[in-house]
Amino acid sequence: MEQHEPVQPVPPDHQLSTTTAAARKKGKHWIWILVLLFVGFIFYLIFRHGGEQTSQSGAAAGGRRAFVGPVTLSTATATKGDIGVYLDAIGTVTALYTDSITAQVTGVITAVHYKEGQFVKKGDPLIDIDDRPYQAQVIQAQGALERDQNLLAQAEMDLKRYQDAWAKNAIQRQTLEDQEKIALQDQGTVKNDEGTLRYDQVQVVYCHIDAPISGRVGLRLVDPGNLVTANSTTTLVVITQTQPITVVATISEDSLAEVLAQPHHGVDLPLEALDRANEHKIGTGKVTSFDNQIDTTTGTIKVRALFENRNSELYPNQFVNTRLLVKTLHNQILLPSSAIQHNGSAAFVYVIQNSQAAMRTVKTGVSDAGETAVEGVNEGEIVADSSFDKLQNGSKVVITQSPPPSSTGQGNAP
Repeated sequence: MEQHEPVQPVPPDHQLSTTTAAARKKGKHWIWILVLLFVGFIFYLIFRHGGEQTSQSGAAAGGRRAFVGPVTLSTATATKGDIGVYLDAIGTVTALYTDSITAQVTGVITAVHYKEGQFVKKGDPLIDIDDRPYQAQVIQAQGALERDQNLLAQAEMDLKRYQDAWAKNAIQRQTLEDQEKIALQDQGTVKNDEGTLRYDQVQVVYCHIDAPISGRVGLRLVDPGNLVTANSTTTLVVITQTQPITVVATISEDSLAEVLAQPHHGVDLPLEALDRANEHKIGTGKVTSFDNQIDTTTGTIKVRALFENRNSELYPNQFVNTRLLVKTLHNQILLPSSAIQHNGSAAFVYVIQNSQAAMRTVKTGVSDAGETAVEGVNEGEIVADSSFDKLQNGSKVVITQSPPPSSTGQGNAP
């Protein structure tokens, strides 16, 4: 007969701990469920708020896109006229003549007659050098000349006597011929003396330096009392002729053929000089010459134009912007450049008809002074010149004389 061990009863404390553990495990499941529900709710609110903002932004954009009501704008009228074809380039003002005067004699400067920056005329005195040594040489040359002239006169008188005697067979032929040669020798001596005298007189003239051209004098480089030497490299004074004056500009070799195709091969074409900001026109000159070769490093050729420069606004070595008028196009349809809109490479305008805007594609040409030649618009047609941010094809418009405050100028196609 089998014997079984008696079943030990579970202590009450052990039963309680097992029940408590199960309860705790079940409570943790509920906590995780609540956390997941809370996180999901937060994400729902975030996505909903973002969707509302996107919807509102889209609605706002759609509202700007589709402007409701008439658009207030200013207009421009297409006109027919002439417009110039210009080549823009950088130019340098160059004096027509620049004289750097140096001493041709050696001596001490006794006077400086010019003032710095003064305009002088041709022949005005500039600098005096002590000429007393050269005046003394002139006197010596004059004395030698007078002596030799008298010797020549004596030889000629003797020659006349010998000729008369030879006519009477009173002297030998050799005596007459010798006297003829003596007279010729004296003539050569006199010519040599005359040359020496003239040279010495020129040296005296060199002591008094006058302006060789009319122009502006630079800063003073020497003072009275300075010693100068002949044929030195020291410059005594610099004169630049500024009336008239020239401007040297460079144009591209690609444009050279078009320029040379004009009358006189481009000579006498108008060239405008403007300031650095391209706002003020300084003057207008005429092309006088072209360089004889193209600069291979830049692919350009130099052009020289002559300006009267009456107001002395152009200054030597000044940099200016230049505009070369190559030709003038006649009977062109012109519109303000601000009225032409661009969408990529395409250009268009809004033509106003019956208080309604109609978008029309145009072909643009030459632009100058805020105007552009166009094709696709007829003379007299009215186009929009402002409020492009609100305009669409078919928009109702109200025309005003001045651009409204919301005008943004040029824009893109809607």
